[in-house]
Amino acid sequence: MHEKKIPMRKCTGCGEMKPKKELIRVVRSPEGEVSLDDTGKKPGRGAYLCPNKACLAKARKGKRLERAFEVQIPDAVYEEMNEKLS
Repeated sequence: MHEKKIPMRKCTGCGEMKPKKELIRVVRSPEGEVSLDDTGKKPGRGAYLCPNKACLAKARKGKRLERAFEVQIPDAVYEEMNEKLS
């Protein structure tokens, strides 16, 4: 039998490689809006985070999402993400 390959993605917070289904996708839409993608199917550039506040804090402190999306992310977006993760 052929084993099904599990897609792996790297968390922008901690840098660990994990299965895609365990991570939360953050997406920058073609219009430049940054938001959490619950479905994993929104159009745009994606980055992945572990579903905990520690990884979000690391990504925010190191400006890793800004680097991934090449756009400045307002504090309000980080606060919204923090609320959804709790």
